[in-house]
Amino acid sequence: MPSNRVVKVRASGDSVSAQEMRDGIAAIQEQQKISPEFPDAVEKAAADAAANPRLPELDRTDIELVTIDPEGARDLDQAMHIARDPEREGGYIVHYAIADVAAFVSPGDPVDVEANRRGETLYGADSKVPLHPPVLSEGAASLLPDEIRPALLWTIRVDETGEGYDVDVARALVRSREQLTYEGVQADIDAGRASELMGLLQEVGELRLTREAARGGVSLPLPEQELVEEDGHWRLEFRRLSDVETWNAQISLLTGMAAASLMVYARVGILRTLPPADPRDVQRLHRTARALGIDWPAEQLYPDFIRTLDPSRPTHAAMVVACTRLLRGAGYVTFNGELPEQPQHAALAAEYAHVTAPLRRLVDRYAGEICVALCAGTDVPDWVTAAMHELPDTMSESGRRANAYENAIVDLCEAELLKEHVGETFSAVVVEVEEKDASKGDVTIQDPAIEARVSGSSDLPLGEEVQVRLVQADPTSRSVAFELA
Repeated sequence: MPSNRVVKVRASGDSVSAQEMRDGIAAIQEQQKISPEFPDAVEKAAADAAANPRLPELDRTDIELVTIDPEGARDLDQAMHIARDPEREGGYIVHYAIADVAAFVSPGDPVDVEANRRGETLYGADSKVPLHPPVLSEGAASLLPDEIRPALLWTIRVDETGEGYDVDVARALVRSREQLTYEGVQADIDAGRASELMGLLQEVGELRLTREAARGGVSLPLPEQELVEEDGHWRLEFRRLSDVETWNAQISLLTGMAAASLMVYARVGILRTLPPADPRDVQRLHRTARALGIDWPAEQLYPDFIRTLDPSRPTHAAMVVACTRLLRGAGYVTFNGELPEQPQHAALAAEYAHVTAPLRRLVDRYAGEICVALCAGTDVPDWVTAAMHELPDTMSESGRRANAYENAIVDLCEAELLKEHVGETFSAVVVEVEEKDASKGDVTIQDPAIEARVSGSSDLPLGEEVQVRLVQADPTSRSVAFELA
């Protein structure tokens, strides 16, 4: 998913607190000039496109694809099927169908222009600001069950170690057989009644996780943060990713790495990149671990430490969220003829491309088109090459907007959580001190497991445990402030 932190709210629909939260989200959208609504011209163009898609000749509705998503999801980008490879002992054939947005959206049409303005779908506290009008993203382009849809169909052969070694992608008609949920599939697996397909997902997913560890890569098991209202009071909970979600994510990563290999070989494409972590950020995370009471031996590398965390435990979940700091600096790089100087995604320890979420992320449509052309042996479409070099800036701006929206949502939730505790004292550890003013910085609090700004009358003791007093928690201004006690 495009967002780093997932924040959900569970509250009584008619409670005062729930209404405050809805009002707060509406205020954020108004202040940041963000709206889930689309201009009339965009809605009309989307409706026309939904009625007149460009359908491919290749029919692969014979493949028994399924989708796995959160309960109630309608914008279904991906459908999957896995089978044992009859031509290779211990091998697998992965079919991964990705919604074909370009079957509906034409370069320069109103939907395309608006999608380039938005860049990505924004999420926060059960609100959604979509990239495309719902008539497409939740309707005609979505891989809904029992509906024939145009898709980019990836076929990836995986060997007995979990390594992908052959890839093809082509336009095809597909039909998902069933819309599964993570919760339902996990319950089936736990009860020993999983289907053969889900058993194969587990096999491939676990092999891919082993490959990831061997590369020195790591996928953050980012938990959902959930603000729960009970009797008019809020509490913070964390929901860890289920095993099914982790295995499913590995199929998406497999496809993204296969796409990157195609583009790097052909020397044309769009990669998702991340520079190596700044040692100062890693040092800060060591202090955060101490603040949360989590043992992190000095000699243990960051990827190995992440694999020891259990996000079902609140302090470990907060640690995983804090580790998103190491994802800062992620971006996109385009190339045509010369490979980029730094093509890798450092967290994955591999070259990687975004191609699996075109309903929710603009760049995936362009990267998918490049891969289809490369596999077909045709030229990359002119509309892709013409816009390609502007995409990093477009996605950088949409990422900035998404982060601002997400941060405002988090600030609102934390202010709601803490508003009844103004004046109380909490144990914390100083994890960051400002260079220009050492009396200001950040602390990590163990309960509730949050990070917050703090100020003192003298220099803050970096890395030390302190007592802090909550002096402000205002949901209207979304401000939270602590001072040294």
